[in-house]
Amino acid sequence: MGKNLKLKSFRAAKDMSQKDLAEATGVTRQTINAIENGDYNPSVNLCIAICKVLGKTLDQIFWEDEWNAKE
Repeated sequence: MGKNLKLKSFRAAKDMSQKDLAEATGVTRQTINAIENGDYNPSVNLCIAICKVLGKTLDQIFWEDEWNAKE
């Protein structure tokens, strides 16, 4: 799992810190940091919560652009 630069970019575009997004979704700042760094695979429920806060779809934030991105 690679870094989620899309999540970081959309969060920054909303002028939100990791802490702000964490509080809005009910997780810790460390969880948001781990997702952005590709160290944590969030649950579908957490993905949906993040999307709602950022006003984006699951595809926009979590879909990998290339199937072979992990290889």
